[in-house]
Amino acid sequence: MTTPRPATELSADEARRLSLRAQGFLGAPPRRAGVRGILRHLGAIQLDTISVLARSHELVPYARLGAVGRKTVENAYWRDTHAFEYWSHAACILPIEEWPHFAFRRRAYRNRPHWNHQLPDGAYDEVIKQLRDEGPLTATELGGAKKTNDWWDWSGSKVAVERALMYGEVVCVERRGWKRVYDLAERAIPDTLLHDELDDTECLRRLVRLAGQSLGVGTRADIADYHRLKGEQVDAVIADSGLVPVTVEGWGKPAWADPAALETPPRGRHRTTLLSPFDSLIWERARTERIFGFTHRLEAYVPKQKRVYGYFAMPVLAGGRLVGRVDPAREGRTLVAKQVTLDGAKAVPAVAQALAEAATWVDCTDVRVELVDAPDLREPLVKELARILA
Repeated sequence: MTTPRPATELSADEARRLSLRAQGFLGAPPRRAGVRGILRHLGAIQLDTISVLARSHELVPYARLGAVGRKTVENAYWRDTHAFEYWSHAACILPIEEWPHFAFRRRAYRNRPHWNHQLPDGAYDEVIKQLRDEGPLTATELGGAKKTNDWWDWSGSKVAVERALMYGEVVCVERRGWKRVYDLAERAIPDTLLHDELDDTECLRRLVRLAGQSLGVGTRADIADYHRLKGEQVDAVIADSGLVPVTVEGWGKPAWADPAALETPPRGRHRTTLLSPFDSLIWERARTERIFGFTHRLEAYVPKQKRVYGYFAMPVLAGGRLVGRVDPAREGRTLVAKQVTLDGAKAVPAVAQALAEAATWVDCTDVRVELVDAPDLREPLVKELARILA
């Protein structure tokens, strides 16, 4: 691929601010549209099993909108066919109108030659029949999710329904107690969207454009990572995606930007908040380091003795910078900051504000600070929290 000569040069600070606005953290996010507006603005919201303060798909709109009700979040995703769950960056909630643009991935799954789980004879047809007659149903209601207690030892019906979800014949229509609730796509997806008519090029062009809009500005790797595309897939369509080539000070790699984002300088209020480790602002580690000078790694799957920042360390965003981390827990109505990392004394007010707001959102009346990386900053943090919560 020959990259066109960039017409725009951006400073590192301009790129950072473009990224923050594109992700809903600078200026006014689409508050009137609420959680559904955030979903469409981001294009994908990642799901994950871990729940500390709340699950990640709840934390993402909270980080942008503030104390939106958790029931409101769930209803925004799953009521009135506004979203579907599919494989994007990972398992993600996606706007329903993007169903046609994942046809390329559904086709790839249908043509996949090898699977980790063997599909028992007859199981697929039986699951489809059961959903047609009785659905929507969970995997348990379909006959059980697992054969044994081993996490990946799926039952035949679980293998079948997950295969059908990947193929696009079945859709997850909601999460019930974190369990997927499955139904037939023909019932769950609006007729106007229920098709695989778009070819791979058109699907990829759309997803590359959406990734560029959601990032504001990004390198080839940034754009590919957003919906987990291959680099060569991005290369094949980026020239016709509507994104424009730019150079960014200090990046050292070609980049592309959303032309609409370049038309007006990013201005407005910055959000101060705790971020889910699965927030799309910090999905890609190299990008996070490049833009914020901040090394982000989820340590939930790291052995306890090797963790540096904690099990579910949540970055703290303030003033458009990542100024620290908090590894939280809950004990009754107390939010516990088990481990706090601060970018100097200047970060104390922001971290206190983020903790206090999060505590209120999850119905906690108190915040207890345990370990602080700089011990001399523990007392100022505790005092600031007491002032805010008084």
